[in-house]
Amino acid sequence: MSELAVKIRLRRMGAKKNPFYRIVVADSHSPRDGRFIEEIGYYDPKKQPAVMEIQAERATYWLQNGAQPSQTVRDLLRRAGVVAGGNQGEGTD
Repeated sequence: MSELAVKIRLRRMGAKKNPFYRIVVADSHSPRDGRFIEEIGYYDPKKQPAVMEIQAERATYWLQNGAQPSQTVRDLLRRAGVVAGGNQGEGTD
């Protein structure tokens, strides 16, 4: 069997105009809301303040094993403290 291209991305759930997202590990060829390998957290942007929960140890495991997070998930992982800041000084002189 060939190597899977694994991504960490958001899976949209919830009603029309009222989304919330599950953070999932999925094969990159699977559809956005389709099959996934593991659910590692959730994100609800509609609540004030936005609610987010991530299983840090599972996220770290998948990142160390080559999973590529989407840009949005990368930002959420930074906010949760799972991934180091990276570009925090960008845009300042």
